Amino acid sequence: MGNEFIINGKNTFPGCLNISFPYVEGEGLLMKLKDYALSSGSACTSASLEPSYVLRALGRSDDLAHSSIRFGFGRFSTETDVINLAKKTASAVNNLREMSPLYEMAKSGIDLSSIKWTA
Repeated sequence: MGNEFIINGKNTFPGCLNISFPYVEGEGLLMKLKDYALSSGSACTSASLEPSYVLRALGRSDDLAHSSIRFGFGRFSTETDVINLAKKTASAVNNLREMSPLYEMAKSGIDLSSIKWTA
């Protein structure tokens, strides 16, 4: 089916990590991880619901841009903090995907780009 997550960017700032989680809406994931200081999209568009132009410039689709979360780590972040956040993120992503009809369709082999969606 493809990647379970996609790291956005190469040679990035060491304290910042941007990851897209296909078939998961970034805003929904933020709500599941509300105890952490995270944002959706890129720093340039974190206050907007528009897809990040930075992620689009990296070749990401609007869907992947909307499924991205920006993780920031500081000098007081510990290895335990990162491990706990990774576990909670994986759990939240799995939970959201369980509720996603698009994820189920993709899992069953349906090419979502071939579907003609109507409004």
